[in-house]
Amino acid sequence: MSEINTTKLPPRDTEDSEAKAVGHSPASEHFDEKQRPVHDHNDEKPIFEESYDLNVRDPFPIDESMPEETNQLTLRALVVGAVLGCVVGASNIYLGLKTGFTFGPQLFGAIFGFSIIKAMSKALPADGFLAKIGIGGYFGPKENVTVQTAATASGGLGILFVSAVPAMYQLGLLSPDPKSDFGRLVSLTVASAYFGVFFVIPLRVWYILKLKLVFPTPTATAFTIRSLHSGPHGEAIAKLKARCLAISLAICFCWKTLNGYIPGIFLDWHIGWTLYRLGWTEAIKLENFGWIIEFTPAFFGAGMLSGLNASWSFFMGSVLSWGIIAPSIVKTGQAVGRPIDEENAPGYMSYYSMSFRPQPDGTRPPPSPRYWLLWPGVLMMLVFSFVEIGMSLRHSLRASIKNVGNPWPAFKRIFVKDPNYVPEEDLDPSPLEDRVKTWWWISGVVISVIISCALMSTQFSMGVGETILALILGYIFSFIGVQSAGDTDINPVSTCAKASQIVFGGVSKGQGMAQEPAQLINLAAGTLSAASAAQSTDMCGDLKTGHLLRAKPKNQFVAQLFGTTIAIFLSVGLFVLFTTASPCIITGETPCPYSAPSVSAWAAIAYAVTARDFPVPPSSGYTAIALAIVAGVSVVAKHLWLPRKYWAWFPNWNAVGLAFVVPQLQYSIAMAFGSTFAWLWVKKYPKNYDMYGFAVSAGMLAGEGLGGVFQALLNVAGVLGPAYGIAVGCPLNEFCG
Repeated sequence: MSEINTTKLPPRDTEDSEAKAVGHSPASEHFDEKQRPVHDHNDEKPIFEESYDLNVRDPFPIDESMPEETNQLTLRALVVGAVLGCVVGASNIYLGLKTGFTFGPQLFGAIFGFSIIKAMSKALPADGFLAKIGIGGYFGPKENVTVQTAATASGGLGILFVSAVPAMYQLGLLSPDPKSDFGRLVSLTVASAYFGVFFVIPLRVWYILKLKLVFPTPTATAFTIRSLHSGPHGEAIAKLKARCLAISLAICFCWKTLNGYIPGIFLDWHIGWTLYRLGWTEAIKLENFGWIIEFTPAFFGAGMLSGLNASWSFFMGSVLSWGIIAPSIVKTGQAVGRPIDEENAPGYMSYYSMSFRPQPDGTRPPPSPRYWLLWPGVLMMLVFSFVEIGMSLRHSLRASIKNVGNPWPAFKRIFVKDPNYVPEEDLDPSPLEDRVKTWWWISGVVISVIISCALMSTQFSMGVGETILALILGYIFSFIGVQSAGDTDINPVSTCAKASQIVFGGVSKGQGMAQEPAQLINLAAGTLSAASAAQSTDMCGDLKTGHLLRAKPKNQFVAQLFGTTIAIFLSVGLFVLFTTASPCIITGETPCPYSAPSVSAWAAIAYAVTARDFPVPPSSGYTAIALAIVAGVSVVAKHLWLPRKYWAWFPNWNAVGLAFVVPQLQYSIAMAFGSTFAWLWVKKYPKNYDMYGFAVSAGMLAGEGLGGVFQALLNVAGVLGPAYGIAVGCPLNEFCG
């Protein structure tokens, strides 16, 4: 879902990292964990970690010292994993509506799940009734895999509600109140949820067992789980990390709740407005173009996880778009703003409106800078993603095509027995009884297609052919997503899904559909494609973690289905909550605490590909083409001629493009500071960062996300807002929370 994947561990310059995700290089075959003491600073005794030299493409060696796990799929694993996934899912909807960023729940679920269930296993009897119903008993690494799998599945599906679904409301395609659409929203989520979960099973055979892709973050998760269960020292490390994560989460939760009442002091510092009130009138331009400082733990933590390259590319994209281009197009009259209060604050302008529609006389007024910048940003992200994927995977795709060979003999053997046929070696290390049976996933695919066709037809007036086309596109995008995530740890399905909008724009034009029905089908079909591809990509990563730790695939499959079912109702409920607390999410009114950049992009593309005249200002279109060419050519040059050791200095054009789409510059500023802080921490105290870096950053993300959910509840309850807050430090002395 995210435009920038913040689940990726930041690069480390030391060799003693806890789980060194070196899988970005196809030649990387091993993770090397050095034996070193890890200190709890409140305890003088060092804790020694085990030393591994393990192949990251094949299952880890069996640890003979560990008891056999008879129960890997337990009630406690499913429930704890689902709860942790709900925490991440709630945070991701909040973060996604803010900027389109999300973070993966794999390591969060693995570490926190270990701490919770390990305590349960010690407190509850190891046998008897509680053990039989899956609450008590031994807790091992394979059950830990079930926990993180359930967490990943239940924390998914947020992509729908930070992109296409709000876009439907902004274009007036659904009713004004999401609560009255609850059934339709559940139907759309059900139609999008299961198809990708079922067809990921054959992808496991191809990408994990045959091609043996690395999947850096899932592999790092497997190393983390193995380390946590490596005896008393692993348990002690887990306690330290979980305690740090919990403290970070609690502090940031309280901070977020507090700044909902005093935002001008504890959240945003409007420096331009303050200087303007002190007499420097030109300083109001800082406020007009969004240059404010925000104390946001979530995006500081996102910067820590994303690393210097992505975070500083995002920040420099903000400088280019909102520091150079936006003032230039306003000065030349190619874009205009709206006065906020000419009487009390002359020169105070809003440049954030998003208007696609022409005037009644058919003319189009000059757009806002935000709308003008949208098109260069979207095209940059599309071109960069596809060119980067193509260049990164050109060798592995060529090898994949060679490995496919001639499919006709295999197809023929289904109907005619060949006495000379010798089956290939079975690559799956799991016993037959532990695998997902073929008829399970085939039946699931067929049933999910039928259900999707029925729901989309009755709820969104999509024909059967259109629904099947959307699912086929999702299937194609899943190959791109899984291959990219396996090789580079980047999931580009959100960008790929915009290609489905272009396809369905052509379909609707060919059928001569009216604009509003065409827009609804465009967004609904894009949702199906994006969600099914995102589900398969995330689930394939989970299966990689289970493969390395020798967990049963069928248990993970059940955990994925369980978590996905939870995610359906969680995502819809959270969307209704956020839109009830902040209706501007679905109306598009400004100012709004949620910029929802992905929503704006989806709505703009849906409108553009279904409109009679392409509603893109010529100057914006030419700039978009020029920047896209620069991005594409530079990526090709990077892969062909630039040594890999210098790639860290090469701009991440996806992040640059995202800066054009996100009008809130405080997030790129916070991420730049966060990544710099993490880099300094690694340089100065590398072992300390290995121990606590992820815990601190994940706690920041989850804490502010949950605080945002709590703020929404307070807003709905009527105990948050101008009547209860303080407007000190806010522009025009109006409450800005």
